[in-house]
Amino acid sequence: MSSISTHILDTTIGKPAANVAVSLWQQKNTGWYKIADGNTDNDGRVKASWADITIEKGLYKMYFQVDTYFESLAVESFYPFVEVVFRVDESVSHYHVPLLLNPFGYSTYRGS
Repeated sequence: MSSISTHILDTTIGKPAANVAVSLWQQKNTGWYKIADGNTDNDGRVKASWADITIEKGLYKMYFQVDTYFESLAVESFYPFVEVVFRVDESVSHYHVPLLLNPFGYSTYRGS
């Protein structure tokens, strides 16, 4: 069984982005279906709420609601949300999808 995790680092301040709403979606047939919600903790991670989710081969996306985070810091930002779409292959047991974030850009990669 595969698992998925994420964390967010605010590269402007060099610290984890806490209290960001993140949802996990799975594509089935022609539609997207939400399978989990969570908020990042003080370490920028979504933890326990995603631990028991069954992950199958297919397409998934994470939806990061970043505008609320930047508004809480009184920082103007360009992107109201970030969607990261990725493929799960059953041969790998864990997928870590980090988000490196700043008010006017973002980056992601396949973590470990």
